[in-house]
Amino acid sequence: MTAPLLEQLQGIHSRHQDIAGRLASPEALRNPSELASLSRELSVLEPLAALYQEHCRLDEDEQGARALLDDADSELRDLAAEELRGIASVRIDLMERLHQQLLKRADTEEGVDAAEVFLEVRAGTGGEEAALFASDLFRMYARYAQHCGWQLELLSQRSGEYGGAKELISRLAGSGVYAALRFESGVHRVQRVPSTESQGRVHTSACTVAVLPAAVEVGAVVIDKAELRVDTFRASGAGGQHVNKTDSAVRVTHLPTGVVVECQAQRSQTQNRLRAMELLRARLLAQAKTEQSRAQAEQRRDMVGSGDRSERIRTYNFPQGRVTDHRIGLTLY
Repeated sequence: MTAPLLEQLQGIHSRHQDIAGRLASPEALRNPSELASLSRELSVLEPLAALYQEHCRLDEDEQGARALLDDADSELRDLAAEELRGIASVRIDLMERLHQQLLKRADTEEGVDAAEVFLEVRAGTGGEEAALFASDLFRMYARYAQHCGWQLELLSQRSGEYGGAKELISRLAGSGVYAALRFESGVHRVQRVPSTESQGRVHTSACTVAVLPAAVEVGAVVIDKAELRVDTFRASGAGGQHVNKTDSAVRVTHLPTGVVVECQAQRSQTQNRLRAMELLRARLLAQAKTEQSRAQAEQRRDMVGSGDRSERIRTYNFPQGRVTDHRIGLTLY
């Protein structure tokens, strides 16, 4: 084990012991938010701390076995050599488990283990065909969510003229949902003959997809109510007499940033307001993370680009039955 890695594990073990001691004190119960945060961190550090302790035990066993290599008894020397071979084998397995846990911890710090996300699909270049493609794309994610056993809640929808959707915003909840969908963010391009095309010509259109992890803690993003403008209006589309005849839909505008969110899926204005606030927190959290990482990766400033065909991450070619992921150069038929 390298010195930097050993030093990192020692720090993790010390942090684990510190958190365990703080959670055992009566003062931890006085702050439920801090208690929940420390408990989550402890659960992430627990496997790494256990692996560090296992490493320390292996070091002790190895030192004891090496001391016997110079013993006058040949039988003891043979036993010591066999034990050292066993320790070496265990170390290989230990390093594999250690790397897995370190990757898992890095994913947790990046929010990859988030169990709730906001999925946003918007029509880009291509007019009504882009709106039709956005609807198809969203249906694909909905079917995948059903296959994975996730919960999907449609928060907002702006319909196109010919049955497509210019914008679809939903909330997905389930185990590993962000880890599975985080690389879907970007421009998706389609090449096909649209249903609106009368001469059978192939069109190229694009949609943007954004996958935003929901804020783990309400306090992760501080929102001053004085900086919000809340408007209510009647929901559009299907939903029954109550939805269409009362001002149950909610639009929330965050004045300092200009971020606007809407929710009209629920019958109750209160429920729509709660969902809109959750979506606003997620967008502000994503915006804050983007600003922090701008110096390291300028291209992450805008998750999905401008929606232009050239900024694609994936192409769906219907005439050829082909799907190409341009980031890794993979084409499937």
